[in-house]
Formats: sequence, C-alpha cells, structure tokens
Amino acid sequence: MERVPITKEGYEVLKKELVHLKSVERPENIKAIEEARAHGDLSENAEFEAAKDRQGFIEARINELGYKLGNADIIDPDKLPKDRAVFGCSVVLENVDTGEDVEYQLVGPDESNIEEGRISVSSPLGKAIIGKQPGQEVILQAPGGKRCYELVEIL
Repeated sequence: MERVPITKEGYEVLKKELVHLKSVERPENIKAIEEARAHGDLSENAEFEAAKDRQGFIEARINELGYKLGNADIIDPDKLPKDRAVFGCSVVLENVDTGEDVEYQLVGPDESNIEEGRISVSSPLGKAIIGKQPGQEVILQAPGGKRCYELVEIL
C-alpha cells in the first residue's frame, strides 16, 4: 500500500468531509430515496433516479476518503529541517525574469489549492522545488515556455 503524504490540517479536512457525508449527506439521501419511492412508478420517476445517482456519488466519495485517510502519512512541517525544500514546508520563490516573489507551501495532491498558495509535490513546479536549497535555481518547463525561479527562503 502506498502511503500518501498529507499535513495534519489536510487530514482533518478530509476527515471532516467523511464525517459530514456519513452523518448528514447519506441520511438525507436515504430520506430522499424513500420519498421518491412513495411517488409510485419508479420507471419514470426523475426524483428517484437523481437520488439513486446521488447515493452512488456519496458512497464512492466515502470509499475514496476512507482509502485516502487509511493510507495517509501525516507529516508535521514544524518538525522538518529547513535546509532544503521538503514536503510540508513553505518556500519563497523569486521569478528571475520579473523579480516578483511568490510563497507556496508544498502539500499532497488532495490539499493543493493554488489560490491559497498550496501546490502539490507531484505537480511540475512542486517536483522542481523538492530538494532545492536557498539560493538554488528552480526551472519549470511550462506550456508557455521555460520559467526560472530562485529559491529565496524556506519558511
């Protein structure tokens, strides 16, 4: 079984979603199925079909979250060395062409959110950053061409 790195915060978000699906979404959906069944002929009952489709989605997501939580390898960024970029750390990159600084936290695929400054270690930029030390160049082959950054600081 492959262990998937995740921060404690990311783990808690997935766990909260799983609890919500089991305690709120699933019971509401079961009720919706029962109400749709009460309307009679199931062969032409759109509410019943929609509720059954929703049930399939809920159960699949519960299974997916259970798998992810079961294989999660919780990593505490505060206990990691700050001499090189590793999972969980935050980094400041300077765009060599523009001089603009950006800050990212390196997280697992389930936690990534570019708007919140969290990028996956399995993304092209995440892979380029991992293992680098302050002062080193980070080169990203982007669809629009090569981008160069300097790793300024590991937070």
